[in-house]
Amino acid sequence: MMIKIKRIYEVPEPEDGYRMLVDRLWPRGVSKQEAGIDEWNKDIAPSTELRKWFGHKPELFQAFADRYKVELSTKTDELRRIRSIGQRQHLTLLYAAKDPHFNQATVLSEVLDQLP
Repeated sequence: MMIKIKRIYEVPEPEDGYRMLVDRLWPRGVSKQEAGIDEWNKDIAPSTELRKWFGHKPELFQAFADRYKVELSTKTDELRRIRSIGQRQHLTLLYAAKDPHFNQATVLSEVLDQLP
């Protein structure tokens, strides 16, 4: 599988392949044209409640990741669809959070890697 993770504020590049935004909210200050996305997948993003609870606090990340994985466990068809995109071409999961390590795209990528 060819999956990358990238902040949506970074410039789109041809090697990004299929660009999927995995945030529930549209990122501030980015036009849809500038973003160069192929898909905005709000359904695979963490729930509003989980996102607000986490608040991007690094000390809550492991608990956030565990809870997000539980949410993702109910979306197996969508996870398989996303994985199949990554098996056919480069796939870049886009996120808006400032931290490159503590965000939902890193958790989602790990879950996609572990799908049977």
